[in-house]
Amino acid sequence: MSFSLSSAAFAAQAAIPLRYSCEGEDISPPLAWSGAPPGTQSLALIVDDPDAPDPAAPQTTWVHWLLYNLPASTQALVEDLHSLPPGTLQGLNDWGRTGYGGPCPPIGKHRYFHKLYALDCVLPDLGQPTKARLESAMQGHVLAQAELIGTYRKGR
Repeated sequence: MSFSLSSAAFAAQAAIPLRYSCEGEDISPPLAWSGAPPGTQSLALIVDDPDAPDPAAPQTTWVHWLLYNLPASTQALVEDLHSLPPGTLQGLNDWGRTGYGGPCPPIGKHRYFHKLYALDCVLPDLGQPTKARLESAMQGHVLAQAELIGTYRKGR
């Protein structure tokens, strides 16, 4: 069984509904996964947009959400997540805060990568790490990665 990530709110490569964006309710979408490999001790989630600020001339990858130390037994995150699974920690998004920040592209249609990592350890408390710090801490510990890509264009 392969490691896979999905959402009841949008299909892979499809548009992310308005309610999960800055133009809507800006709430986190429901996510579910299966097939974490044997030996998985924790999970990490990174949601980012590699098309910022303009997909025609991307200059940066904008981070929307960072979670780590999700218990290996966790198989889903509910919509509009307010209560994290026990032990789960958050990193800083590119708005400089913890928590989910929905799609809010200034121009064009952007891709939003939801990347879930199965890790062979529980990471130490990194405080509120940036994506780079979290990725550095995960190095050498990733057993598998699952990915779900959604798209969003403002003013649809």
